[in-house]
Amino acid sequence: MTLEDRETIAQGLAEGLGFAEISRRLGRPTSTVSREVNRNGGAGVYRPEQAHEATRERARRQRPRAAPAPEAAPAGIRETEDRLTGVLVASGLTRMSSRVLACLCLTDSGGLTAADLVRRLRVSPASVSKAVAELEGMSLIGRERDERRRRDRYVVDNEIWYRSLLASARFNTDIAEVARQGAEALGRSSPAGARMRAMSEFFEQVGRETVAAARRYRHLLGH
Repeated sequence: MTLEDRETIAQGLAEGLGFAEISRRLGRPTSTVSREVNRNGGAGVYRPEQAHEATRERARRQRPRAAPAPEAAPAGIRETEDRLTGVLVASGLTRMSSRVLACLCLTDSGGLTAADLVRRLRVSPASVSKAVAELEGMSLIGRERDERRRRDRYVVDNEIWYRSLLASARFNTDIAEVARQGAEALGRSSPAGARMRAMSEFFEQVGRETVAAARRYRHLLGH
């Protein structure tokens, strides 16, 4: 609302006009005029210059602070992060979870708060919350309390892939067992039974090799 609009309101009030008539003069809703007057002392004390200055002062106080600029990562790290994100998406993770995990993996500290992730990835808090919930459910990240900042930090450590391999091995073992039971129920001599038996033997072998790979990886970590 301009100062001229406010002077029109003051003139209308001085003439004893109601809000509806003043709003017609201005071509504005009646609610706008009544809110303007009531916010600035009421009809008996309304002053256009004071109302105009008070509105400008309120606008200055309510002006949002500029968000801190996200930390810029070197080009090489950004490229690696993009590639790692793509590989994780191909493995079955959602894109947002892949971005969060890649970001954590490429952080020296190995841990970031939700606010840190929001700034680095330039996404909403809700997106980060959903992603970390998925990653925690898969035991790919952990959570620790940052007492200094009074916030939780989401962390990765060197054993995340060890845990991931063990989870994969359990999955393969479960499929192998279900397929074995299916082969027995269908009869090993039937085409379906033979197919299930081959499936069981395949996933059993994959499970053993995955466990062996997990142990070799842990040995590389010095455990």
